[in-house]
Amino acid sequence: MLNPSALFELLSEFILFLLGALLVLLAVSRTIAFPSHPTVWIALGVLLVYRGLRAWMKPDDRAGRRHAAIRAISLAIVGLVVIGIPFLPLRHEAILLSFAGGVLVLRGILGIVLLARAQ
Repeated sequence: MLNPSALFELLSEFILFLLGALLVLLAVSRTIAFPSHPTVWIALGVLLVYRGLRAWMKPDDRAGRRHAAIRAISLAIVGLVVIGIPFLPLRHEAILLSFAGGVLVLRGILGIVLLARAQ
């Protein structure tokens, strides 16, 4: 039986997995309308990169070092991809969005596996 803290971490990783799958689905179906002003994308990307760097510098004591590294690297990669979205032509936005979703899906799967192995 998992304790409530481990269940919450497992749920968190599953939600990231679902978020990544949603991003991939939106990119494949091309039903998302990107804003004309890139300020929102850049701000979101900077926030994600900041959170990734913060997770790298101050890893959570409860999570293993490998799990903390996966969290930090995935957030930084997704942040850099999101920053790059407004600077590329419109035809490449779906590719970048699906790549960011794929990174989140991979992070969710790896996080679930590492949490299950630790328990």
